[in-house]
Order: sequence, then C-alpha cells, then structure tokens
Amino acid sequence: MSRRILAAALLCVPLPALASPAVTLDSAVYVEHVQQRNGTLTRALEPANRLNRGERVVTLVNWYMLGGSGGFTVVNAIPAGLAYQGSADGGEDVSVDGGKSWGKLAQLHIGARNATPEDVTHVRWRVSPQQALNGAGRIAYAGFVR
Repeated sequence: MSRRILAAALLCVPLPALASPAVTLDSAVYVEHVQQRNGTLTRALEPANRLNRGERVVTLVNWYMLGGSGGFTVVNAIPAGLAYQGSADGGEDVSVDGGKSWGKLAQLHIGARNATPEDVTHVRWRVSPQQALNGAGRIAYAGFVR
C-alpha cells in the first residue's frame, strides 16, 4: 500500500462566532517500529514510504496561524486503508458516519451496536483561542494498516 492511499484529507474551519483565523495545515505519516533492547522497549518513527498490513502508523498534523485570531477546528478524514486507534491527547471527537455526527467513540453507535475504532471515518480537534495564541501546534493520532 502506498503512502498516497493514506494521504488524509485535512480541513480547517473557524469556530462559530469568533474572528476567522488564517490557518495552514500540513501532515506526515510515519510507521512506528517497536524494538526491545537490553530489556527496554524503544519506539521509533520512520517516514512511511511503503505500508504493510498490520503496521502501526502515526499521523502528525501541524497547524500554523498565518493571521487573524480565534479558535478553529481541524477535521481529518481517516483513509479507508487505516483503522483508527486514537490520538495523543484523547480530546478529539470522532465520526462513524462520514462526518454527519460527532462525539466520543464510547458514545457512538452504528445501528444497535457500539461503534468501534475500525468504524471511525473522521476525527476532529477544536483548537481554542488560547491554544491558537501559540501560533502553531501539532496533533497526532495513530492507526493500523488494514
């Protein structure tokens, strides 16, 4: 599976009732390698040039304020070839219906069953006006190649 298949669609929208910030986003996908050396587990991230089924990948989304003020929302579509695992901070909302409805994974359902990480189609983070004052930030989430 190539890196292009996992290229994520990123969208940034201002939060309602706030001044519209000008924000740019970039992202990169890495493969996580876990090794045991001298009884200690080490984790290393390498650029994802080629992906194989079962590999754990980490996507880093960087945001940069170019002007304006206020908070904004970053929305990321999860590629079909990736099973969502979670984010670094756990503050994200997820969607299991293509972005129509949002919530914490434990609260979402598909029909009568509870939604699972494999059902996640989109993930979003709200960057508060206070966080935006930093001028830049990073959001990270992980998944497994299907």
